Amino acid sequence: MDPDTAADFTVENVEKALHQLYYDPNIENKNLAQKWLMQAQVSPQAWQFCWVLLRPEKVPEIQYFGASALHTKISRYWGDIPAEQYDTLKTQLFSQIARFASGSKIVLTRLCVALASLALNMMPEAWPGAVSEMVRMFQEEGGEVDGRARCLALLELLTVLPEEFQTSRLPQYRKGQVRGALGREWTAVYPLLQQLLRQPDSPPLVKARVLKCLSSWVLLDVPLNESEGLVEASFTALADPELFDTAVEAIVNTISQPDSQRYVNTLLKLVPQVLQLQEQLRDAVQNGDMETSHGICRIAVSLGENHSRALLEQVEHWQSFLALVNMIMFCTGIPGHYPVNETTSSLTLTFWYTLQDDIMSFEAEKQAVYLQVYRPVYFQLVDVLLHKAQFPTDEEYASWSSDEKEQFRIYRVDISDTLMYVYEMLGAELLSNLYDKLGRLLTNTEPTTTWQHTEALLYGFQSIAETIDVNYSDVIPGLIGLIPRININNVQLADTVMFTIGALAEWLADHPVMLSSVLPLVLQALGNPDLSVSSVSTLKKICRECKYDLPPYANNIVAVSQEVLIKQIHKTSQCMWLMQALGFLLSALPVEEILRNLHSLITPYIQQLEKLAGETPNPSNKLAIIHILGLLSNLFTTLDITKQEEESGENAPPIKSVPPQTGPNPVVVVLQQVFALIQTVLSKWLNDSQVVEAVCAIFEKSVKTLLHDFAPMVSQLSEMLGQMYSTIPQASALDLTRQMVHIFASETNHFPPIKALFELVTSVTLTIFQQGPRDHPDIVDSFMQLQAQALKRKPDLFLSESLDVKAVFHCGVLSLKFPEGPTVKSTCFFFTELIAHCADVPPVGQVLQEDGKLLLLAVLEAIGGQSSRSLMDQFAEVLFCLNKHCFALLTVWLKEALRSPGFPSSRVSDEQKDTFSQQVLRERVNKRRVKDIVKEFTLVCRGLHGTEYAADY
Repeated sequence: MDPDTAADFTVENVEKALHQLYYDPNIENKNLAQKWLMQAQVSPQAWQFCWVLLRPEKVPEIQYFGASALHTKISRYWGDIPAEQYDTLKTQLFSQIARFASGSKIVLTRLCVALASLALNMMPEAWPGAVSEMVRMFQEEGGEVDGRARCLALLELLTVLPEEFQTSRLPQYRKGQVRGALGREWTAVYPLLQQLLRQPDSPPLVKARVLKCLSSWVLLDVPLNESEGLVEASFTALADPELFDTAVEAIVNTISQPDSQRYVNTLLKLVPQVLQLQEQLRDAVQNGDMETSHGICRIAVSLGENHSRALLEQVEHWQSFLALVNMIMFCTGIPGHYPVNETTSSLTLTFWYTLQDDIMSFEAEKQAVYLQVYRPVYFQLVDVLLHKAQFPTDEEYASWSSDEKEQFRIYRVDISDTLMYVYEMLGAELLSNLYDKLGRLLTNTEPTTTWQHTEALLYGFQSIAETIDVNYSDVIPGLIGLIPRININNVQLADTVMFTIGALAEWLADHPVMLSSVLPLVLQALGNPDLSVSSVSTLKKICRECKYDLPPYANNIVAVSQEVLIKQIHKTSQCMWLMQALGFLLSALPVEEILRNLHSLITPYIQQLEKLAGETPNPSNKLAIIHILGLLSNLFTTLDITKQEEESGENAPPIKSVPPQTGPNPVVVVLQQVFALIQTVLSKWLNDSQVVEAVCAIFEKSVKTLLHDFAPMVSQLSEMLGQMYSTIPQASALDLTRQMVHIFASETNHFPPIKALFELVTSVTLTIFQQGPRDHPDIVDSFMQLQAQALKRKPDLFLSESLDVKAVFHCGVLSLKFPEGPTVKSTCFFFTELIAHCADVPPVGQVLQEDGKLLLLAVLEAIGGQSSRSLMDQFAEVLFCLNKHCFALLTVWLKEALRSPGFPSSRVSDEQKDTFSQQVLRERVNKRRVKDIVKEFTLVCRGLHGTEYAADY
């Protein structure tokens, strides 16, 4: 089918296109047919062909298209239907539905959806009592259609009606009217559903449809007390395996409606009905029937989770609510391992958060009463959760798929979060409780204890200690004392021991005497590749938190770290963490010690780098070079001796304070030693962005950490950066230049090299713009950020005769039109900085005077629809700055620009443009208001004003 032959929307052509869509093996032909059919469906001819396509002799695929075309016309082009045709259309649809009641199910559903859409568009004025009429029409005897088929067709119609309402495109004011009208019609639906569900001779299929219909109607917030009888009947239906799933959905949907919490008396009647399901639940668990146990658990949790506050308030019914809580506890602790033998326990976790929040939100006296009842429940919950967090036997765990292991890992994280939350209610007693249990386990001489028990208890400790300050706890010293007694014979247990030590790093900083108990365990674990993540991250935490207490252990830590690095035990990212750990460790040592350790640590890598620098570039030595440069970057990220003076006073007793360091910073000493080698590496790899990035990262991390201590390197690094960028421009070099400008541009003695570098990279980038910058959005992005930083830190850079301010301005205007969001954001930031200096930097004032209108035109084009709506706030800021700093010019430019017909969009009238212009010019203080004005105007320009898209904006 040729999509261009839109005039030929005849029955024959539609049938041909459908045949092509379903049976042509060529995917392109299928796509063409689909495109043509979509046009056919919305064409005026659809009114003619849709009824023909529904004839009895047609195949279901063709009938389905006819029914879909009808629905499309009614739901999307309602305005095209003359009011005098409403009743004819209604009658035709009723007779088609009656005919298809015993025909194709998919066609019947589409016809029901079409009639539902008709009803929603006509209600309440043009078709009052629509639902009552539907019920009456289908209950009348007659025709060739048997009663059961008619009944099922009516239920289908009643089910799709609320669903169609949820997805309808009705305007907001109509939605409210129609929702009200539908709510009033519930009285016509309820008796019918009640009768069908309670009738002993109703076939299961009819009952299942009734339950689906109930699920659909409760989405309209039908009052819970008005569907009470149906909910009771749904509970009865749970005993029938054929109806179980649909009954669960109906009950859960009804209970979960936000409005249902107002009907406390009905909720109280539901509690015993849920409790009566316990026997069915226990049988299901015993027989391994996961579907049934899952469904019953969903019902209990939805009642508890949605209505815990309302049910807690009913003090005289406290025992039945406590029974419900205990039923949910049974679901939390359901036997078997998640996710292999059960998938139910995870559903219950949010309930425990909700219940705790509700109890803790009561005023003190009331809260104390509830805590008496519920604290023991929450202690029991902790036991249950730790039992559920236990690993299965090694043999069983080995048989799990990687997906099951990952789901179990996520489940344990959820348990960990729950334990942390529960701690808020149970406090220090929870830690004592865990400690007593762990102590009993580890001192138990009988060999019955499995490693899984020990691991789970430690996991509980770790969950709490990771995020909560446990410094005051009196059980931590005992816990640290117990850790060395653990018989670590398993990877999962060893991992948890490591993470627990890591979680206690801050505590160890306050109790350094305990370091000697745990540090040997961590250093031993470093040599085990299976414990790579846990051991390295724990060492890093200890080195960060306890660095002033580690000098006695420093030699040992460095020696073990060097050994594992040389043996290549760890993957790249763990090697990087290990280097960061060593950076923290060395920061607390005297300078000569740092230099000695750095020498032994780095020398093997420098030798390796020298060898690699001499080789012809290839993929394997590239990876090795990037790895070594990464190790140096990460070491220099955390090696910061300046913190010693700041921290030694507040963080440590006087005995730990380190004398102020003299002489050059150790990092600078090392960088100066390897500078020539890095230049050699660069000369060979200059056209490889990843190697250049890795080199820039070393200096960028060092500059960020050392700040002004980096001063001795400024001159030679500026020179190297200039050479690099002139040869092959790369974004990472601009980012490093920006760091240098940020820190050193304001210092008189460093201004000359920084100025020379800034001018050089600017001039090279301007050449890129002349040659076509579209292929380099990353360079353009970094360039704009650099220019903005220069204006912010040292506007004097724009006074230089060597800097072509006009060219930089024009590059900015061009960059505003890039499709990449980050680039446009950086460019807008550049312009807000530039405009702010129009009065104090003459070249900036001059370029805005001469070419500022070009900037305004680019901004208006973007607002008119050329740029993504997500960037409108940034363009609004540019507009706001122009208004604030160049008001007189903006007034003239706006008038001239908006005079052009069809600019910035053909969808806006002259009146709307005038309003926009006046609103913007009025706001010179309130930036938020300008953003709102721009958002409003861009929606009008895009033809989206007042649509559902605008609502999301």
